[in-house]
Amino acid sequence: MSVSTVAAAQTVCAPLPVLGRDVTVPLVTGGEVTYAALDYAASAPALQRVWDDVAAYAPYYGSVHRGAGYLSQLSTDLFENARRTVTEFLDCRADDQLIFTRSTTDSLNLLASALPDGCQVFVFETEHHASLLPWQHAQVTYLDAPRTPEQAVATLREALAARDPKGPALVCVTGASNVTGELWPVRELAAAAHEHGARIVLDAAQLAPHHPVSVQDLDVDWVAFSGHKLYAPFGSGVLAGRADWLRAADPYLAGGGASRKVTRREDGGVDVEWHDSAARHEAGSPNVIGAYSIAAACNALTEAGFESLVAREQYLIDTVRAGLAEVPEVRVLSLFGDDAPRVGVISFVVEGWNSSHFAAALSAEYGIGVRDGLFCAHPLVRTLLGSEPQTQGECGAPEAAPGEKSLNAIRVSFGAGTPDEHVERFVGAVKELVRDGARWEYRTEGGRCVPAV
Repeated sequence: MSVSTVAAAQTVCAPLPVLGRDVTVPLVTGGEVTYAALDYAASAPALQRVWDDVAAYAPYYGSVHRGAGYLSQLSTDLFENARRTVTEFLDCRADDQLIFTRSTTDSLNLLASALPDGCQVFVFETEHHASLLPWQHAQVTYLDAPRTPEQAVATLREALAARDPKGPALVCVTGASNVTGELWPVRELAAAAHEHGARIVLDAAQLAPHHPVSVQDLDVDWVAFSGHKLYAPFGSGVLAGRADWLRAADPYLAGGGASRKVTRREDGGVDVEWHDSAARHEAGSPNVIGAYSIAAACNALTEAGFESLVAREQYLIDTVRAGLAEVPEVRVLSLFGDDAPRVGVISFVVEGWNSSHFAAALSAEYGIGVRDGLFCAHPLVRTLLGSEPQTQGECGAPEAAPGEKSLNAIRVSFGAGTPDEHVERFVGAVKELVRDGARWEYRTEGGRCVPAV
C-alpha cells in the first residue's frame, strides 16, 4: 500500500462512531474481547449519529400526511424532507421520483411490477438475488459472468443488438459486487443500454455506503439501495428515478395513501383514482423513522466527506489483501483481477478448510464476525468456485462437517465504522488458524458449524 494512502487514512478520517463498537463477546477459549463486526456487506452497524437523530425525533412521532395535529404535521414535514435529502444525496434529475420501500429487494420488485408490457430484461448472472430474481414475469436474458469490465460492456451491447428494437427493455446491474467488492463499469453500461433504446437500473446496495452515487453522472434511469447497508436501521430502502413507468403502473400495494379519490358506482362497485406522485407506490402508513434514518445517514456520510472515507477504506482494503496474500492456502475470489477497483468486500476460500468451520473459528476463538455461504449470489459464487450450476447449496452453510469440502466461501466486509484493529486482528487470526489450526472442537448443528460443548 502506498505511503499516501496510509497517510490519508490515518490523518484525514477516523472511523465514524457506530452502535456496538464497544460490545464485548465471550470466547470459547476463555475471556472476552471487543467484537470485530466485519460483515458490513450483509448489514452495516447503524451510525451513532443516525441513532441519536432518530432518538431525538421519537417523542414527536405522529401520523403523516392526513393529521391536523402538530405532531402529525411535524412528522409529515420530516418524512418529506427526508425524501428531499435522499434525492439530493443521489443527485437525481428534477423530474425523478423517489419512493421509500423496505429494502433493495423491495425496490427492484416494485420496479419489476411497473415494467411495460413486452419489456425485455437483461441481467448478468453475477447479480445478487435481489436484482437477479424479480424479473420472472418478464422476458429475461441472463448474461454470463464477464471477466473484465470491457467484456461486460461488450456482452451487453451484443445482447441488446440482438433484441427486438421496437419493444421496451431494461438492464439491471450492480454497482459493486456483494461477493468480490469489485466496481462495475456502470457509466459505460448505461451508455450501451441507451444506445440500444434500453433503460438501466442500478443496484447500489453495496455501492452507496462506500462511494458517492450520482444518478445524473452515471446516467442511470433508476437506482435502488437499502438503509441497513447505509448505516441506518433495518426495514427501509429507496427506489429513485424516472417517473413515467411508475406513474403508468398499477400501485405496488393497493390501499390508503396511494389513492386520491375512491367512489362507489351505481352498480355497487368501486372506482379509484390513484396518485401520480411517489405516494402511488407507498400505500399504508409509511416507515417514517426508516425514511428519516436513511436521510440522517446520507447527511452523516456527506458531512464526513466521501473522499476521506474512500481513502481510509482503501487503506483497510490494502491491509486485508496484503495480509491474505501472505497465506498461500488462501484464494481470494475475483472476476476482474487483482487490479480492479473495489469496495471493502472480499471473499475467499482456504485450502483444507470448510468455509463454515473457518468462519465459526473466527467468531468463537477471536470474536470476529464474518459471513460464509453463497451470499445470495449463487450463480456468481459457483462460477468463481468452479462448481457445477446444478450443485446444491444455500445462502448459509451446507451440511458439511469441519474439514469436509464445502461449496461456500468466506466473506469479510467493512466500511466507515471499522477500526484498524479489527482488520489487523482478522488478518492475524487467518494466519494463525491456517498455521496452527483451530484450538476448539466444532460440530455441525442445523446446517451450521458451531463450537462443541
